[in-house]
Amino acid sequence: MTDVPTGPVATELIRRITEHLAPSRLSLHNDSDQHLGHAGHDGSGESHFSLVVESAAFTGLNRVERQRLVFRAVGDLMDGKVHALQVRAVAPGEG
Repeated sequence: MTDVPTGPVATELIRRITEHLAPSRLSLHNDSDQHLGHAGHDGSGESHFSLVVESAAFTGLNRVERQRLVFRAVGDLMDGKVHALQVRAVAPGEG
């Protein structure tokens, strides 16, 4: 169900998304190494992520509404710990 990077920020992202969205599939990839020297890379090794999340909570919602749910779940992590979060949010059966 879950592909999880092991750092504290990634762990907290997974915890919050799991708690709020009850995903049936969840994959988080740490992309921070691809952003060395770029804006937002804070040297922690956990500033840029790609997320694929499948949840029944997304059924009937458009892409923007789905992303809003994800960012609401992530909350204040986007205020400093996470610089970028690429989101692919799907409902069950959408692939």
